[in-house]
Amino acid sequence: MPDFSKVSFFVPCLVDTIYPEVGRSVVKVLENLGLEVDCPREQTCCGQIAFNSGYRSRARRLAERFITLFEDAEAIVCPSGSCVAMVKHQYPLLFQADPAWLKRARDVAAKIFEFTQFLVDVLDLTELGARYSCTATYHDSCHLNRHLGIHRQPRRLLRGIQGLRLVEMEDADRCCGFGGAFSMKYPDISLAIVQDKVDNILASKADIVVGCDMGCLMNIQGRLNRLGSSVQVKHIAQMLCE
Repeated sequence: MPDFSKVSFFVPCLVDTIYPEVGRSVVKVLENLGLEVDCPREQTCCGQIAFNSGYRSRARRLAERFITLFEDAEAIVCPSGSCVAMVKHQYPLLFQADPAWLKRARDVAAKIFEFTQFLVDVLDLTELGARYSCTATYHDSCHLNRHLGIHRQPRRLLRGIQGLRLVEMEDADRCCGFGGAFSMKYPDISLAIVQDKVDNILASKADIVVGCDMGCLMNIQGRLNRLGSSVQVKHIAQMLCE
């Protein structure tokens, strides 16, 4: 295990404002591993929403704030593939014409990790002593899977939970239809996509659908609730601290 004594926790907007229990679960898991967790109170959005909507200057201001707050961190951990992908891949684009900021952006990008990536690839852990008796299926979120190549790590962690049986749904790596602003701009298309995802979840006969991004899980949970389904939706951090 690398010699980390302290990690900095970047809290995604949805976790901060709607699902604080996910943030608490992340902190609990990291602290149980003996790590000191620093969570800067001054942090704000990473800028992904502005960037994806075409507001590059606003995204850059948020990126500058993020870099300034986190550039002295030993490691940055975030329970959201889309936020991590923003920092790793889009920050260098925002600062490509500014050599000084570009270097700072690349330095920060090199030490930010998605939560499951940090546990499996950095700390070399797959069994954390968690116990959860259920049948679970896993949803691959798009940014996490396609932009960051994180696919096996969450599954290895889930298989390390005592009492949990992991079943693969059909087309686990298909989009859930959320896509941030996409679901608001194209609600009919988004609904059709999430319905396909929910059909596959229900066909898996799982008790719980697990994911690593609350945007996806919020969208899936909304559709399951409207259908009256009893299938639960949980972020993987919640499963790992049980």
